[in-house]
Amino acid sequence: MSAPTIRDEEMTERCHIQGREEQASRYASREDFQAIFSKHLTELYQLSFLLTRDPARAERCFVSGIEDCVTGNRVFREWARSWAKRTIVQNAIRELKPRPNQSNSSQAAANFPEISHLPNSPSGYFELPAVLRLEDFERFVFVMSVLEQLSEHDCVLLLSCSVRQFREARARALEELMNSSKPDVSQNQPFMQKTH
Repeated sequence: MSAPTIRDEEMTERCHIQGREEQASRYASREDFQAIFSKHLTELYQLSFLLTRDPARAERCFVSGIEDCVTGNRVFREWARSWAKRTIVQNAIRELKPRPNQSNSSQAAANFPEISHLPNSPSGYFELPAVLRLEDFERFVFVMSVLEQLSEHDCVLLLSCSVRQFREARARALEELMNSSKPDVSQNQPFMQKTH
């Protein structure tokens, strides 16, 4: 067998470079994430606001989500939008530290006049003020599992709680939302619906 020639080495190097370029193109780039946050600005901010129910905190979680996504997270391009949402959820969890059966916020029964700028959806499923009145942990569970449709497993891991705590919180949230006043579509109330 003969020794590799320079031509063979060049071909091997080209194949290796081409393979790395193809692999790199499968991952979301900084520009991909910037485009996702630009294109889905309202939806991603709304997610942040629903979790934090405070405009300043929502903005911090949103901006941190952008920063986290564009600074080196290697995720497949197809998963980039889901990853952007996940980073917002993770930042909101770090910000509020929601725990079962306790509220980290005194706003549970407050009015939320700042929600008037969020999109209205008369065909929606849940009255926005009712969602915002949920206790922190129940609100996180509801938004993550019902509106964002994260798996039970992912929710439990992200919230650092037991499956039982998660299921009980989801049941309380759904019961409270069902018992809240019936939405009056004719008054053009802000409603929430699944974002898929």
